[in-house]
Amino acid sequence: MLVIAGGILSAAAVCGYLLRLVWPVSGLTFVEAGALCGFGVPPQTKKLDVRDAFDYEECHLDGTINISLGRLPFVWSKELSPGDPVLILTDNRYAAMKAARILRRRGFQQLYALRGEVCRVRAAMNLCMEKKPAC
Repeated sequence: MLVIAGGILSAAAVCGYLLRLVWPVSGLTFVEAGALCGFGVPPQTKKLDVRDAFDYEECHLDGTINISLGRLPFVWSKELSPGDPVLILTDNRYAAMKAARILRRRGFQQLYALRGEVCRVRAAMNLCMEKKPAC
């Protein structure tokens, strides 16, 4: 009987975890690559790259802040404040949602996440720089 109860609890925990992965984060808006140039986001938006340092060094966008997802709960206050609008950059939708949950718990209201992989939007970044030099 104890084994069955343990199995049910384990299954419930796994279902809860999977549900949390796909559950929407209130206040998080997914945006297209044009947001890197200020289209669709407030002008003072900070760009937060939550990928690991290795991935960030391999391919990153100028003007971004790199705080890996594992360190975000502990060091966010060095670079960000809850009044800042934040654009989250990552290659993984679920990592963006996790970062948004962390920031929401700390009082952030305006959260945006880039749709797509960071390195792939570089081409879009180059196009918008041609159209908008202040980008």
